[in-house]
Amino acid sequence: MMWTEVTANNFCASVRDGTHDSPKPVEKGRYLITSRHIIGGKIDLSNAYLISNDDFDAINKRSKVDRWDVLISMIGTVGEPCLVKDEPEFAIKNIGLFKTKNELDGRWLYYYLTSPRAQTLIRQHSRGTTQAYVPLGALREFPIRMPKDREVMRAITNILGGLDDKIDLNRRINQTLETMAQAIFKSWFVDFDPVKAKIAAIEQGEDPLRAAMCAISGKTDTELDQMPREHHNQLAATAALFSDAMEESELWEIPKGWGIKSVSNIARFATGKVEVPSLTVENYISTENMLENRGGISHASSLPVVATVPTFESGNVLVSNIRPYFKKIWLARFDGGRSNDVLCFEAKEDGCQEFLYNLLYQDIFFEFMMRTSKGAKMPRGDKEAIAGWKFPCAPLELRKAFSKKVRTFYSYIESINLESKQLSELRDTLLPKLLSGDLSVADSEMKRVGR
Repeated sequence: MMWTEVTANNFCASVRDGTHDSPKPVEKGRYLITSRHIIGGKIDLSNAYLISNDDFDAINKRSKVDRWDVLISMIGTVGEPCLVKDEPEFAIKNIGLFKTKNELDGRWLYYYLTSPRAQTLIRQHSRGTTQAYVPLGALREFPIRMPKDREVMRAITNILGGLDDKIDLNRRINQTLETMAQAIFKSWFVDFDPVKAKIAAIEQGEDPLRAAMCAISGKTDTELDQMPREHHNQLAATAALFSDAMEESELWEIPKGWGIKSVSNIARFATGKVEVPSLTVENYISTENMLENRGGISHASSLPVVATVPTFESGNVLVSNIRPYFKKIWLARFDGGRSNDVLCFEAKEDGCQEFLYNLLYQDIFFEFMMRTSKGAKMPRGDKEAIAGWKFPCAPLELRKAFSKKVRTFYSYIESINLESKQLSELRDTLLPKLLSGDLSVADSEMKRVGR
């Protein structure tokens, strides 16, 4: 297999950077992203700010991002690349922009920039002592290694892209499962849909139990009758757990028979310790490797230089206590250690872990954490205030029923995460070998995966 090397300036249609100005944030406008918004090869808009349409257009006159372009962080997290697969809805600041000529070139460049060889070269070109940065000139002259045969290039990117596509699909499935669990939680414990369905049925002289069954399952009366008897009975048993009246409380109107409880009534802060030498970067959780906007966790970059750290166990709920507005939360699926800035909630009642997780998952909880937090530049949640946060609390059997219903979701999420981990390891093993030519792509393989 024959290989060649060209500069990025010759490989791409052009190489440029985004604005270095700081447009004024607005309440309604278009997104502006910086280097810190490129995370794991993706654009994270969860904490990006908005700029006016005029500022957006002014930036795009010089540095418009198009589909299949490749972005690379230039400041701070230097060298983090991202392939723009969808039509972009953002302008860029302090980000390198490789304007590629077509989809194949964009995919190749992205995978090449993620390779160990390219990452080493990027670090060698970085400058700065207090904050690393890479000059635009260095990006333009950056050497891009590529096969002379474009069909070989296509086959390699298809192999790596196929693995990434499956990982992305798994991520979307997990997001859907999380959304489904939270939708059920909201229906049962926030909007009280089954209770309200019973009340409406009683007022109309209808069967309140069947009304609640319909509200829980989303099925019609006819569809209920067509359900297998076992499933019908299980649904009826769950519907029977909901009351058929509302009553006033110290917060607002809640289902009759429920109470107002605080977090401390159903959970405790875990206090165990674990020795750091027994941990790995895979089971140590800090605020840095908890992902924003309820994204779960990633691997830690390193372990702390201390003898012991607080522990956590499978089924505990971990919440980052620094900058609560990032909404970092994770339902632990294994045992490990954590930093002091990661709160660990242990359910006091067996079988209610999933209820506790979905309770703390809500926006209203993170907003409460922010309102009661301490510190301006780096808000930190107040543990005493968090423990005292009040909410309408359903009877224990109903909380257990919810947890049992969604538990299969989280088991499936865990199996999908394991598959994605294996796919990522395979991709990371293949990538440097394929991009260096150490592992060749046979003609038969090219025909199988070629487009």
